[in-house]
Amino acid sequence: MREYELIELANGIRVVHLEVSHTKIAHVGIMLDIGSRDERPEEQGLAHFWEHMAFKGTKKRKSFHIINRLETLGGELNAYTTKEKICFYASVLDNHLDKAVELLADITFHSTFPEKQIEKERMVILEEMAMYRDTPEDAIMDEFDELVFSGHALGTNILGTEETVQTFGQDHFLNFIGRNLNTTKIIFTSVGNYPVKKLEKMVRKYMADIPCKNHTPERLPFVPLPPKRIVKQRSVTQVHHMMGRASFALNDPKRIPFFMLTNILGGPAMNSRLNMSLREKHGFVYGVEAHFSPYTDTGLFSIAFATDPKNHKKAIALIEREIHLLKTQSLTDTQLHKAKQQLKGQLAMSEENNNSMMLMMAKSLLDMQTVPGLDKLFQKIDSVSAHDLLDLANESWDWDEMSSLTFMPE
Repeated sequence: MREYELIELANGIRVVHLEVSHTKIAHVGIMLDIGSRDERPEEQGLAHFWEHMAFKGTKKRKSFHIINRLETLGGELNAYTTKEKICFYASVLDNHLDKAVELLADITFHSTFPEKQIEKERMVILEEMAMYRDTPEDAIMDEFDELVFSGHALGTNILGTEETVQTFGQDHFLNFIGRNLNTTKIIFTSVGNYPVKKLEKMVRKYMADIPCKNHTPERLPFVPLPPKRIVKQRSVTQVHHMMGRASFALNDPKRIPFFMLTNILGGPAMNSRLNMSLREKHGFVYGVEAHFSPYTDTGLFSIAFATDPKNHKKAIALIEREIHLLKTQSLTDTQLHKAKQQLKGQLAMSEENNNSMMLMMAKSLLDMQTVPGLDKLFQKIDSVSAHDLLDLANESWDWDEMSSLTFMPE
């Protein structure tokens, strides 16, 4: 990987920058180590609501001025919330870099959460909830999280519930931010064709006076639960099915080998074993994928597909067969080599996307205190043996330990 540069402000905020040539676009963002898992039960959905409200008014801007600040320059301003992160980010022509840095600092640290805007945005979020409920591919993912992480904050829906979202007022946002904000866990991240000194000057101008905060609320660890298998009746024409279990955390040494194993089974490539079996050979599905999502202290492995009701059990049997093969038949040298080359290629291509690179650097620094280079990742991939993958498959894919959630047509 190309070398990134790292600067730390006196208040603990870190600035990471990757200088790249042959681009006119600056990709910048502010990522905070705060997410939906940091909410209290009565606060479910508050982190995501904060993401929305950051665009609705600051001490010196109204919503209209925030939205138009970069858009009228041909730029983009966006944000997202996950279980463990909130990120505000922008892409602009690099001659407008200063405007982007200033605006991101403004909406992140100086939002005022106007009550009138809260009422308007509450309606927008309730519509967003309805939209997700009407999309079974999205709804089943949220409900599967609730199934696997039942009773834990990782299992709550990032959007919250209708009941909690209806209660939020200005004080809820201010209290949540005040309780969770830690400037040592904030990253300003940047990728573009300009030197770090130029960026540093801008960041110091707009963020050096942010007061130092080092609140470290403890995240409740997750204790694995017994598997559950739930079937729900829904207004759908296909059967939607998810299965999986809790898995490895971000810093677990088995994370990279398990990521490779998941990629072999059902990664995004068309030659994954599940796609070759369920789609290409039997025509049971349009798409099927296996996912591995690691968190700081646990992870989630899942398989998702949709199919005609008459093929539901047949599809599950094929998935069970492919998992059984990976548990009983060691990869040949040729198969292992191809699996490693494929994963390396996917990782290398992801680095070609400067916006994705900008976000990845911030997340890696928050979670692992470093940005792993491709060379180190490739070394870890090359060190994985066929025996490692066989052991991992047997450790992780006990069919009796899998939870499942099924949406059946009414």
